[in-house]
Amino acid sequence: MDGQRDSSSERRLQSAAVFKAFLSKNSTKSNTNLYDHLTRLLLKVMDEQPHNAVDVIEDLSYDVKQDLFEDRQSNLRDLPQTTAAELLAEKQRLLFTQQEDEQEDELAETPLPNVSEIGFYLEQAGVGMGREELQRVFLALKQLVESQPVIQRCRLWGKILGTQSNYIVAEAECKEWEDEEEEKIGDEAAEEEEREAETREGDENEMDPLPQSTYKPPPVVPKEAMGTGANRFVYYVCKEPGLPWVKLPSVSPAQITVARQIRKFFSGRLDSPVNSYPPFPGNEGNYLRAQIARISAGTQVSPQGFFQTGEEEGDEEDEAPRDSYDVNPDFEGISVAEMVESLSTWVHHIQHILQQGRCTWVNLAVKREEDQNEDGEAEETEEEPDEPEQEVGPPLLTPLSQDAEIFNTPPWTTKLSSTLTSQHAAAMLRSNLWPGAYAYACGKKFENIYVGWGLKDVGEGYSPPLPPLPQKEYPSGPEITEAQDPSVEEEQVLEEALDEQEAEQEELDDTDEGELLDDD
Repeated sequence: MDGQRDSSSERRLQSAAVFKAFLSKNSTKSNTNLYDHLTRLLLKVMDEQPHNAVDVIEDLSYDVKQDLFEDRQSNLRDLPQTTAAELLAEKQRLLFTQQEDEQEDELAETPLPNVSEIGFYLEQAGVGMGREELQRVFLALKQLVESQPVIQRCRLWGKILGTQSNYIVAEAECKEWEDEEEEKIGDEAAEEEEREAETREGDENEMDPLPQSTYKPPPVVPKEAMGTGANRFVYYVCKEPGLPWVKLPSVSPAQITVARQIRKFFSGRLDSPVNSYPPFPGNEGNYLRAQIARISAGTQVSPQGFFQTGEEEGDEEDEAPRDSYDVNPDFEGISVAEMVESLSTWVHHIQHILQQGRCTWVNLAVKREEDQNEDGEAEETEEEPDEPEQEVGPPLLTPLSQDAEIFNTPPWTTKLSSTLTSQHAAAMLRSNLWPGAYAYACGKKFENIYVGWGLKDVGEGYSPPLPPLPQKEYPSGPEITEAQDPSVEEEQVLEEALDEQEAEQEELDDTDEGELLDDD
């Protein structure tokens, strides 16, 4: 009996081994075996203990296979590609490298201000760009100065936000101003005059010429020279510290005039078109330059007495507005409490932009050399235009207390950077007309910065300007105006009147001939 039991147990062990070997056979498709799958399935049932496990055993089996497949696929994934942040960090790494010749020139005079000190004061007021970004911006400004030897003085103007990317703006004063290419406005006007002359010649040759348009475009306001007015400084922009700087073109009065009438967010691409009404004469780079000029003219301020215009007694007769100033070496500073209490202690040190789009008014009614004849005298016109009244803006270094309110909003707001330690605080100034423009002053130190969208506050809402009235197609007159046909009775009366006129004319001719014969 014992021998039979031993032989039966041996047969069961042999069959179990054969069955396990069968279960452990790997599949040719998934390279897995049923033994391992059942083991994982039982472990999953024991871990989760689902309700009515026999009803969901098929779903559990599918989940086990899916998990095994995802684990194997995760091992075959490619390494992640280099992100844009890593590429930018690689470019910014070059900003932190210092060459040997730069170490020797550390004590030399630099055109850059102390950006770390400026960032400290701005941080007290809760504005600026943060310590880390400001440090990278300072190194980017250093890179700009080294690549442009003509820069005499450079500072961080601010940051203009965009929908796709931002603009970091640097303001530079150059030693020598480069001559930019002249605008093609004069060439286009000459070509248009030639086309009009050819059209007039062709119309004269025709039997019935077409009526000519009497519309004349307004004269083009000339652009201010580099280093003067709205083009006093040169501006460079970059999207991020470490990326290349791009020099913005000079601004024209037409661009400033249209920029005052439109409101457009910046996209972050200088070459993108500006779709607006009225149409803007340029791309986003020109629009950015126009907004920078407007913001600078309205928000660049300094403590009263820090700058002086250098006026003398003999200069009182000169009525031309001054556009330059010098640092006052005798400036001793103004107390912080006084600068917070009164706006008269702050002044504008950038010229005001007139409605003409320039800082200095130009008379467009003066006859040009092309409009004069050979004798040097101006050709007479049918109607002499009225002499335009000269536009005069506020003089340089005008106190902020004279700024007018717009939409019942005070133009400026002052405060202390800290009310807890007022003896060590700085006076902060915020513009309400250009949100994002700030200035601080502490002793003999001050600075201006702008961080915003580059748009002016227009009150409750913005209303775009209406299009102008359409031009008349042709002048109205009896020769062109259509009239009704006369009746038969009116034609007979007209013929009788014409016959009477002809008869009277013949009698007058006969009388004149008789008098001539008598004289002979």
